[in-house]
Amino acid sequence: MLTIRPGDFSDDRVIALLRHHFETNRAVTPAGSAHVLDLSAMQKPDIAFWTVWAGEELLGMGALRRLDGEAGEVKSMRTYDHAQRRGIASFMLGHILEAARIAGLRRLYLETGSFDYFRPARELYARHGFVECSPFGDYRPDPNSTFMMRDLP
Repeated sequence: MLTIRPGDFSDDRVIALLRHHFETNRAVTPAGSAHVLDLSAMQKPDIAFWTVWAGEELLGMGALRRLDGEAGEVKSMRTYDHAQRRGIASFMLGHILEAARIAGLRRLYLETGSFDYFRPARELYARHGFVECSPFGDYRPDPNSTFMMRDLP
């Protein structure tokens, strides 16, 4: 059974997953195109951060950054490699969508890579109603990025 917990920045397992996510994204993304947040950037007041667990096993994470009164951004979605293709990312994304609705947000955005490594992520977001859009917020056009958005009911 999967559960979602608030991200605990004092838990070494959570810190290890955040570091793994940061280092992996930096390694596969061309310089200047990686928009992944490091540990300190995740601890900002405009970011809500959650983790996915099976019992005491950490499987993944995700975050919601408030952009303004009506919009947010999905950030730091990651599932450990050994746990992929088991619905964990969909479970987390569903939680983020619900949290955004409860917070009164009307639209969610995200940025992910445009190359093959990030194809599963783009497909996941598309299955959940996200469509490609122009850069948003402080992002600029980048051939290594895909920008997506979804209106919330």
